[in-house]
Amino acid sequence: MLLQNVTSRRTPIFLGTLLVVVYAYYFYSRPVFISTSKLFPRPPLKEGQFDWSSREEKYPVTSLKALPTGSAGKIPKIQQKFREETPKDRATRLECRDAVEKAFNRSWTGYKEHAWLKDELLPVSGGSRNNFGSWAATLVDSLDTLWIMGKKDEFEHAVVALGEIDFTKTEQKEINVFKTTTHHLGGLLSAYDLSNGKYPILLEKALEVGDMLYASFDTPNRLPVVRWDWAKTLDDSGQEAAAGALIAELGSLSLEFTRLSQLTGDPKFYDAIQRIYDIFEKSQAKTRLPGMWPVVVNTREANFTVDSGFTLGAMSDSMYEYLPKQYLLLGGLSSQTRNMYQSFIKTAKETLFFQPATPTEADILMSGSVRVTSAEKGEYELDPQMQQLSCFLGGMVAIASKIFSAPDDLTTAKKLVDGCIWAHKNFAAGIMPEIFHVSACVEEAGCIWDTSEWKAGVMDINQGVSNANFEAKVDELKLPRGVTSISDRRYMLRPETIESIFILYRITGNPALLDSAWDMFHAIEEATKTDYGNAAVDDITSNPPKKADNMESFWTGQTLKYFYLMFSEPNLVSLDNWVFNTAAHPLKRPN
Repeated sequence: MLLQNVTSRRTPIFLGTLLVVVYAYYFYSRPVFISTSKLFPRPPLKEGQFDWSSREEKYPVTSLKALPTGSAGKIPKIQQKFREETPKDRATRLECRDAVEKAFNRSWTGYKEHAWLKDELLPVSGGSRNNFGSWAATLVDSLDTLWIMGKKDEFEHAVVALGEIDFTKTEQKEINVFKTTTHHLGGLLSAYDLSNGKYPILLEKALEVGDMLYASFDTPNRLPVVRWDWAKTLDDSGQEAAAGALIAELGSLSLEFTRLSQLTGDPKFYDAIQRIYDIFEKSQAKTRLPGMWPVVVNTREANFTVDSGFTLGAMSDSMYEYLPKQYLLLGGLSSQTRNMYQSFIKTAKETLFFQPATPTEADILMSGSVRVTSAEKGEYELDPQMQQLSCFLGGMVAIASKIFSAPDDLTTAKKLVDGCIWAHKNFAAGIMPEIFHVSACVEEAGCIWDTSEWKAGVMDINQGVSNANFEAKVDELKLPRGVTSISDRRYMLRPETIESIFILYRITGNPALLDSAWDMFHAIEEATKTDYGNAAVDDITSNPPKKADNMESFWTGQTLKYFYLMFSEPNLVSLDNWVFNTAAHPLKRPN
């Protein structure tokens, strides 16, 4: 408006040029979390839509917690300064990138032709499924992938289709607030950021989603109902947070709600998640494993001592992942999540991280699960369980080691990533199963491989295995040496390992990581490729692996995006300019 007024008054050209420069400096050099005095306008509602933004709250807040303001703090650079590559290396890298893009094209074409505006493609039968709000999950999750891959025509076609989606209601009785926030809200915000705000409908739809989800926070203690019966919110009965909730679902809403406040100027979204962080911070030293939070908490009473189980895998993972990332998104202006991260990582290194016993005595780390047996005595039992989901850890620790100036932790990050690479390579298909067990090395004894100890571990976990039938049973169970059991043989097309490999490569520039990434992609493509896309695998130890008629939206939204970025130029979505949410949606960092 200012520039339009200046122009209409025929202000001299030099003054107009100066104002353009000042305008550009303000919006592109200053932190993007500075709220504007005018809110981003909400578009008129279409017929049949509910206006969640005007809904009267039963438990309103009396004052809103404001976004931190000021110039962004000085945060150390994350990415390695890459040297110019040789023509041969470039050609090899681009060949790998093109293979990833080809896999994406097949999956995206399958979705467009057989599941358009549905949540998911069924990649074996060519059918479709709505199990995620009927809000076109694959389309929304793939928007930023399309942009990153330079598929502008496809991107704009998908953006136009967003106009057909009503995010104010769903036929689904219960909404998973966490998944809707990270996938739908995150996907829309990321596409808006990457396209530099050129398509306002992206932010309009993000507000649609955000306004609806905000109603889940309308509880007496302002903690959200994470598995939310949304229709009940429309009556006058009120709602309470659940007596049992997973911390990943409670603590992984911050990036998306913060970014929505930054872009729209509406502080209510940031206020909502900041109240969660304040409660988490207050409870951190008071759990059964001080420094960490249990898998399950009583959100109704804000009680963090009801569970004695702790993990960085399923049901907890992204809560921890978001601590350093929230610090980045706020430009380092708040030390809260930095302090929370540093407290948690100390506990994790002391209790959950372990070196597995392997035939090659590999210097790697894995993260298990802990059950506290006596909080008073500080006693706990480690379950040396390895999960696909916990493979995000190497990337998280690597980023934190850079931004918090903790170089020793980069060594830890490398070992965690190597642990996941080992897991993939150690199975015949070249793919790690969802969950398996190993034997943890006893620290005092070192990590010398002992076949008899491995056998004892196998016999202890698997019923019916004895010395007499050991070799036959191991063959039957298809256990690689070093693995004591396989609890879940599936591969769900997950991205966590390639996510950490990508981050570590951007930080270290180690070319060996390119080889590991390619080996992994090739193995996944071989095992999961179908005529319509790629399919999850029911059992990666079967030959050939048995495919399931399932392709979750994170295949095109996360896994293939990370593989593509792995083989792209390092300045494409630089970690020094962007922060990825847990669904791999990059959000613009403050300068």
